[in-house]
Amino acid sequence: MRCFRSSRVARGGLWASAMLSIVAAVNSPGAFAADSEPPYTPPLALNGTASLMWRAGDDERVIRLTDGGYRQTGSAWSMQQIDLTESFETRFTAHLRGGHGGADGIAFVAQSQSPRALGGWGGGLGYRGIRDSVAVEFDIYQNQPDPSSNHLAVSLGGNPDRYDSAAESSIPLYGKPFQVRVRYDADNWRLQVFVRALTPGAPEELMLDQKVALANRTGASSGWIGFTGSTGHLTARQDVYEWTVTTPQA
Repeated sequence: MRCFRSSRVARGGLWASAMLSIVAAVNSPGAFAADSEPPYTPPLALNGTASLMWRAGDDERVIRLTDGGYRQTGSAWSMQQIDLTESFETRFTAHLRGGHGGADGIAFVAQSQSPRALGGWGGGLGYRGIRDSVAVEFDIYQNQPDPSSNHLAVSLGGNPDRYDSAAESSIPLYGKPFQVRVRYDADNWRLQVFVRALTPGAPEELMLDQKVALANRTGASSGWIGFTGSTGHLTARQDVYEWTVTTPQA
């Protein structure tokens, strides 16, 4: 993982004080070793089963939220808070695969509770109970309220049983890595979520377009952003990498 630090410039410039660029490609499980003594400490808070992995002989990192065990819950938050009253864009690659049966999924979350926030396992997707939050989930298991076992949704108040919006994914969320772009337009309270398969020439597709005021819904003008994930009676290894956060250019 490569961390770039600089002072924050005026609105419309690059937000780089806690930018993450996890550039490792996800290969076989054996390609990674546990991050026991990294050469530097990244600005991340890891909770539950979340861990930072890296390829042997490299400084390229991966956030592993769950590692294929049963009833696991993990969260990873940037220790640098972000201004939730301003626009931003985040990009990352996710790879949910392996395990036993494939479950349950991950979420990108903005929350004002704590960098130690950790929610429920199984259908809780690691954010259930984080009340002051807005979650964009990538769900690979169909629980009772879910539209399918391959959907995206926006959930408020740490309640994955109730969605403000949901959509069937145009690409498989389980088995192959995929790229995500989340764009928040603070002036218009607009949250957009795009996905793209990693096959050459694959188009980026808009999956969710939701009106939501992050600061109002989290109850704070600034908060933490990051990822949660969980397993239940079925499992998966769930990784996030190549994570960046920027604000749009003026």
